[in-house]
Amino acid sequence: MTTEKTRSAPPRAAAMLESLRGLGYSTAAALADIIDNSIAAKATEVRLSFQWNGARSRILILDNGVGMNDAELEGAMRLGDKNPDTARSADDLGRFGMGLKTASFSQCRRLTVSSMKDGIHSCLRWDLDLLASSNNNDWLLFEGPAEGSAAHLNVLTDKSNGTLVLWETLDRIVSKGFDADDFNDVIDNVEAHLSMVFHRLLEGSSARLKLLINDRPVAPWDPFMSGHPGKPWVSPVTHRHTDYGTISLQCHVLPHRDQLNNDEFEKNAGPSGWPAQQGFYIYRNGRLLLAGGWLGLGTPRRWNRDEAHRLARIQLDIPNTADMEWKIDVRKSVARPPIALRGWLTAHATDTRTKARNAFAFRASPSTRTSSTPIVHAWRSSTTKAGTKHLIDRSHPAIAAALSICSDHADVMDAMLKIIEETVPVQRIWLDAMEQKESPVNHFAESPPDELLHVLQVMFNDMIQRRGMSEELARQALACTEPFQKYPDAIKALQIA
Repeated sequence: MTTEKTRSAPPRAAAMLESLRGLGYSTAAALADIIDNSIAAKATEVRLSFQWNGARSRILILDNGVGMNDAELEGAMRLGDKNPDTARSADDLGRFGMGLKTASFSQCRRLTVSSMKDGIHSCLRWDLDLLASSNNNDWLLFEGPAEGSAAHLNVLTDKSNGTLVLWETLDRIVSKGFDADDFNDVIDNVEAHLSMVFHRLLEGSSARLKLLINDRPVAPWDPFMSGHPGKPWVSPVTHRHTDYGTISLQCHVLPHRDQLNNDEFEKNAGPSGWPAQQGFYIYRNGRLLLAGGWLGLGTPRRWNRDEAHRLARIQLDIPNTADMEWKIDVRKSVARPPIALRGWLTAHATDTRTKARNAFAFRASPSTRTSSTPIVHAWRSSTTKAGTKHLIDRSHPAIAAALSICSDHADVMDAMLKIIEETVPVQRIWLDAMEQKESPVNHFAESPPDELLHVLQVMFNDMIQRRGMSEELARQALACTEPFQKYPDAIKALQIA
């Protein structure tokens, strides 16, 4: 048996740690990784403190978890302490044993972790500046806080258990020209992100977690607007069983802008805005990993985020045993579905996108109609090899009535309708929607204004007086006619005038 020659080639500590700083964390994503560790330590409360002091600003993350003894803390501070293939508890949010370090180094040059377990205190520190100035390449952990930093750890003094993470020398946050207003903007971005990532842990009377930023509770942001009466469609929860656990999926179409007041519209746009928030929301143990996007799915081309499908959001739960198959990265920001699931996911997404597109195009709202009679729309589209045309539907009761009344001038009426059809400013409407990130205003969107009630009354009178319909039949016809189908109470109150 031939013995191969080998060499030991450990990475140089300072160079390796500087390289790890470039993994691409945002401040919010980095803090979410720290909070994951707190949750894994059974914390029920995590307090984030942002302290502005120019170049000496700091961020502290304090939890009430079980804490760590000296050996456990040393393991937590070591890079790659866990094998990602090692079996974990079902509620563990970690995988690589890297999050605390890589997330922290992406934001600061000095990381201090102080922990109390059963009343015994331990404290270790990474200091990239000290490592960079050292002549050796050892992986040196420093014991205790840096000079002048001990006072910031006093919040643990009267606690039996808990952990404090201290970020100092925030060179990736506080750069040249950065001021207190910019620091406040960072806080706002962090709050928006954390309210989304941990919303399922923060929600309800039985919430598993309480998050506070500078003593202010973080309120959960539900991307699915659960329970909102304006949602036109929610699918049942469906499951897919795999070798690595059960995948759960539920599809949502959110309310059109017309169904929301201004506060609801702004709040539910999410941190990145309505178009960017569409798509899949992947959760692991209630923690959001990926917010929006279509996972590279789509036929015949991959789907992009666009205005037409802005109301589509799909909740997808995977177990933590699925990390490898789904290619979850260190930052918990990338996921790729296994090939075996892509057809299933594509089918559900296609159905959701179609319903969302219809809701966006027709300003859909949940219907109180019991009739299965289809709605008569004022416009219809016709698609040919030459393209799509938008045509006025001559069978719409209001248009049919006008054509009948003006039968002696049918050619003039037909010419007028064709001119309207041929001159619809489609490109202008499309450009306005893209630039304003919103569809055109619908004046009938709110509770019925006088203008709509007048039109409704005119239609009702015509159906009865000229066409000889009964009041009941006229009401039934109006209840199936755009845009009156949205106002059943107004239709019910109609009286012949």
